[in-house]
Amino acid sequence: MRNNLVTDFSTYLRLERSLSQNTIDAYCSDIKKLERFLESSSNESGVNNFERATSDTLNLFITSLFGRNLSKRSQARLISSLRAFYKFLEMEGVVEESVAEMLDSPKVKPYLPIVLSVEEIENILSGIDLSVAEGHRNRAIIEMLYSCGMRVSELVNLRISDLFFNEGFIRVVGKGSKQRLIPVGVPAIEAVNFYLSQRKFMNIAKNAQDTLFLNRRGSKLSREMIFLIIKKESNRAGILKEISPHTFRHSFATHMVENGADLRVVQEMLGHESILTTEIYTHVNSEKWRESILRCHPRAEKRRLD
Repeated sequence: MRNNLVTDFSTYLRLERSLSQNTIDAYCSDIKKLERFLESSSNESGVNNFERATSDTLNLFITSLFGRNLSKRSQARLISSLRAFYKFLEMEGVVEESVAEMLDSPKVKPYLPIVLSVEEIENILSGIDLSVAEGHRNRAIIEMLYSCGMRVSELVNLRISDLFFNEGFIRVVGKGSKQRLIPVGVPAIEAVNFYLSQRKFMNIAKNAQDTLFLNRRGSKLSREMIFLIIKKESNRAGILKEISPHTFRHSFATHMVENGADLRVVQEMLGHESILTTEIYTHVNSEKWRESILRCHPRAEKRRLD
């Protein structure tokens, strides 16, 4: 029964909430931790199943995990998982009401992403060893990450049939299998085209014929491999910041906002559901963003005229 509840919860998150697989996995992992806690000797509540749990039971569970020095961000994610799960149980009639609504989330300081300067990105690109087999592939990967602000999951799943270089766009399948079109710059197009001229000589796996970025065995690159590529090339360039593929997405968005791009445009390019998520990039140029909004708002215009 419990396993069925977690499985059904996973299906609900995927089909009805349209969450990414990574988020679904994280939520379900949290609920499985709760399940193990309910069955463990450290559970002093006397409740051993989801249905009979109370807010006190959940607080005991949370306290047991907080003792492991979880960050406030991880704590907040855990509580979000519990709220989503018990809301689902309430909707399914498994419980009469959610016992997780009253849980207190820790106050999380606003997250300011690590951003590379344009010069640092240029140093990484110019430092790539193009004499080795994977050199042009790695350059194309980094050019695409920075040019399009893609998530690493979107990059590894990018297909050749998603490239519309003549029109200057690529098609990306993002969270919840939602598609969006993203403009792509000339440097990225040139880097990918050069990589494609070499790719055609590879022995490509049958299930990867349309996959853009391949490993040496002709199969799709993993997310982990992209992380390793980024780490290697950033180290070669002498970058001391702790960066990941997502750093190029942050840098793309920050540089766009710095140079006056409309926040809604950046939101669409990043594939953010809410503009509140995109607002984090205004930390670099909040005044310009504020003036843009006031300039466009009719009531703001009226006040200036008054």
